[in-house]
Amino acid sequence: MKPTVLFSCRAAPASLLSALCLLAGPVPLSQAAATPDPRVREYVAPTRIVWQSAGEGGSVQDAQRLLEPFSGQITLDNRAGCVLRHRGQPPGLLLDFGRELHGGVQIAVADLKNATPESKTVRVRLRFGESVAEAMSDLGGEKNATNDHAVRDDEIRLPWLGTAEFGNTGFRFVRLDLVEPDTTLTLKAVRAVYLHRGLPRLGGFRCNDERLNRIWDTGAYTVYLNLQDYVWDGIKRDRLVWIGDMHPETSTIGAVFGPVRVVNASLDLIRDDTPLPKWMNGISSYSLWWVLIQRDWYRQTGDLDYLRQQQPYLAGLLRALARHIGPDGAETLPEMRFLDWPSSENKQAIHAGLQSLMVMAFEAGAEMARALEDKTTAAQSAQALARLRQHAPDPGGSKQAAALLALAGLRDAAALNRDVLARNGAHGLSTFYGYYVLQARAKAGDVQGALDNIRQFWGAMLDLGATTFWEDFNLEWTEYAARIDELVPPGKKDIHGDFGAYCYKGFRHSLCHGWASGPTAWLSEHVLGVKIVEPGCRAVRIAPRLGDLQWVEGTYPTPRGIIKIRHERLPDGRIKSDLQAPEGVQILRE
Repeated sequence: MKPTVLFSCRAAPASLLSALCLLAGPVPLSQAAATPDPRVREYVAPTRIVWQSAGEGGSVQDAQRLLEPFSGQITLDNRAGCVLRHRGQPPGLLLDFGRELHGGVQIAVADLKNATPESKTVRVRLRFGESVAEAMSDLGGEKNATNDHAVRDDEIRLPWLGTAEFGNTGFRFVRLDLVEPDTTLTLKAVRAVYLHRGLPRLGGFRCNDERLNRIWDTGAYTVYLNLQDYVWDGIKRDRLVWIGDMHPETSTIGAVFGPVRVVNASLDLIRDDTPLPKWMNGISSYSLWWVLIQRDWYRQTGDLDYLRQQQPYLAGLLRALARHIGPDGAETLPEMRFLDWPSSENKQAIHAGLQSLMVMAFEAGAEMARALEDKTTAAQSAQALARLRQHAPDPGGSKQAAALLALAGLRDAAALNRDVLARNGAHGLSTFYGYYVLQARAKAGDVQGALDNIRQFWGAMLDLGATTFWEDFNLEWTEYAARIDELVPPGKKDIHGDFGAYCYKGFRHSLCHGWASGPTAWLSEHVLGVKIVEPGCRAVRIAPRLGDLQWVEGTYPTPRGIIKIRHERLPDGRIKSDLQAPEGVQILRE
C-alpha cells in the first residue's frame, strides 16, 4: 500500500532566497557555511494502527483519528484528537506508514494535562522500526536492537499546542508511549517526515508476471531511499558510502534514474577520503569496485570530462594493484580480503573472487585508459591482465566466487552454471552477490534459471511483507516465520529479530540495503534487453531474453532521452519488438 502524501515542499530557488535576504538585511552566516539540501520533505500519514495498549492503567482513546487528514496547523479546536492517559501504566500505540521511509516524525499536540508546570511539556518515548517487532523492542538483549548510525529509540519532550519533529533513520513503523505518570496527552497528528531526492523515475519495467514487476519496483525504491546526502548502503544502518556495495546500486540507478550527480559526488568522496596507497573502506576489493563503477558510469554517461578528473588517481591505483600479482599470476591482495559476509569464511572462494575482480578491474582500467588516450596505463593494464589470466582458481563451492570467475572469463560460464550456480535453486545466494550470480547465469545462457532465482529469493522477501530489499536473507529463515508487518504470533519465528549473522544480527539487520537491488538492473539489461555499446548510450544493443514470459515492455534512460521498448512472443515463438529511440541513440539488434 502506498503512503498518503499530504504535503510536500522544496527549498526555494537560490535567486529568490538571495532577494529575500537582501530585503531582510545582512545574513549572519557566510556563503560557504550555508549548504542547500537537495532533498524533498513530504509529510506522510499513517495507514493503520497496528497495536495499542489496553487497560485502566494506561489507555488510548480514538487512535483511528490519527489516520485522518491533518492541515499541518495546530488550532484551539481539540475535539478530534487521540487521547493517551497514564494512570500507572504507560499508554502506547504503534503506527504503520505503509512502506519503508527515510526521515523522522512530526508530532502535533493539541492538549496536555498535568504536564511539567515549568515547561508545559510531557515526555514520550519514540521507537522507530523497519519491522513491527523492531518497533516493539527494547535496546539490547538477544535480539540486538541498537541505535547504531541513527537513533531509533529515545525519549523526547512534546509541547502544549505545538509540534515537534524527531528522527533521521529508516523505518516503516513508529511506536509512541506516554512516559510520565498522571499525565494526559491529546495528539492531533503523527506524520512521517519523508526525506528523499525527488528524482523522476525515467526507467520502467512491466511484464505479464506481476511478481517480477513488484520485484523490479522494489529494487528501484530500495536504491531510491538510499540516495540521500550521498549514495548510502542503508538508511537505518550503514549510512555510509561503501564503494563495493555501490556497484549494484549504480547499476540500478542507471537503469531507473539515468545519470544523477549524487553518484559522481559519492565516487569523489571515497576517492578523496582514500589517498593512495590506502584501500577504499579499508578493503582491497573495494578499490577494485571503484574502478569497475567508474568504467560502468562512463559507459552510462559518456562524460569524458569527469573521467579525466579521475585519471591521476586511476593510473596510480592500477599501478598499486599490479604490484599484488604473484609470479604465477595469482593475486596477492592484502587484508582485509573480502567479497561478502556469507563467503567470508571460505578462503578459497575469496581468492577466486579476488582473482576475478582483479581481471575485471584491469579490463575496465584498460578501457578507460584508451578513452583517455593514456597509452602507458593501457599497456600496463594489458600486461597485468596477461599475467592474471595464467591463474584460474577453483571457486571452492561458492556461488559468489563461481559467478565472478564466469564474468571474468577465467572459467567456462556454462560449466560453472551447471556445477555450482544452478545447484539447490536460490539457496546459497546473498542479497549483494546475488546480482553477479544472475549475471553469470545469463552469460551461461540460463536466463530462465536466473528468473526462477529472482522469483524465489527476492520474491520471498515480498511474501514476508517487505517493501524494500534486505541487507541479507536466507530462504531457510522463512520456515515458520511471521511477516514483518505483524506482531509475531505464538509459535512463529521473528524473521527480523531471530536471524542474521556477522554485523547484521537481529534487529541491527537493515531491511533497506541498496546492494540488494540487483534484479532491477538485471531485468532491464537481460529481459528488456538493453546493453550499452558505446559511452553515453550513443549505441545500445537490444537483445531481449524473455524466458517463460509472454511479453515485456518498459523504458530505459539515456543522456539523450528515453528509449521505449516492447517485446511480445508470437505463437511461433519469435519475438516481435517495437522500439522508439531518441535522436543520437543508435539501436543495434542482435
